[in-house]
Amino acid sequence: MTIEVKTIKEETHRAVSELFHKTGVRPGEILVVGCSTSEVLGERIGSAGSAEVAESILGSLAEECAAAGVYVAIQCCEHLNRALVVEEETALRYHLEPVMVVPVPKAGGALAAQAMKVFKNPVVVENIQAHAGLDIGSTLIGMHLKVVAVPVRLEQKILDKHC
Repeated sequence: MTIEVKTIKEETHRAVSELFHKTGVRPGEILVVGCSTSEVLGERIGSAGSAEVAESILGSLAEECAAAGVYVAIQCCEHLNRALVVEEETALRYHLEPVMVVPVPKAGGALAAQAMKVFKNPVVVENIQAHAGLDIGSTLIGMHLKVVAVPVRLEQKILDKHC
């Protein structure tokens, strides 16, 4: 199976851009992202995690969030109780409680493991009340959104499942 990295990057950019446009997320707010790289590859969640797919998605997320001044929180998988990887600045600003875990691809998820590698000062926190969320592959991010959340239907419904 060939991974179309360029397509995944472009589709992620489109999805995040549309989400920001439709929700009106403002600088200083938080976007929580849950992602199954296995699902992006068309496989069953948790079965075929991909560092290459995670790198593509996180690169696009980081670019869009930086341009909008939005903080990003990457949700780990259920093996780490869906804890979140954030920049230390985010944890300090929002008074988030750090936990002592380190996500790896098979226990935390490929995207969370990638965030630990590329964030400047990554910390893992137990929970968050994000202003917006993006769920890639049915990873169940609802617990990390503000209490009242309005679902937004995006035109970009999937990331390259036809790789």
